[in-house]
Amino acid sequence: MVEYTGPSLNRVFGALADPTRRAMLRRLAAGDRTVGELAEPFDMSFAAAAKHVKVLEQAGLLHRSIEGRSHRCRLKAGPLAEADRWLAYYQRFWPARLDALENALVRHNRRKRSRT
Repeated sequence: MVEYTGPSLNRVFGALADPTRRAMLRRLAAGDRTVGELAEPFDMSFAAAAKHVKVLEQAGLLHRSIEGRSHRCRLKAGPLAEADRWLAYYQRFWPARLDALENALVRHNRRKRSRT
């Protein structure tokens, strides 16, 4: 079995649990952004955006550099690859489970139709 259970993976999934942070990462995938630019589409203060950026930075998902008064952020995709490897291990269970669900639903619908 593949074991990816270190603290870094916990931080990555914790950071990804928030939809605002996921949206920020999506924006960073298109190119570097300032913290202000990351905050733009959301109804939040600069301080709130900076807190989200700090969580992403602690998870290793972005690198922040300071240029004068501007904080520029860049995506670091390495930790996402680690999370992807962890999820990939469990992907092998999904088709069998989905097939079993489909079969159960087909049987249920047949029984339901035969009663009417």
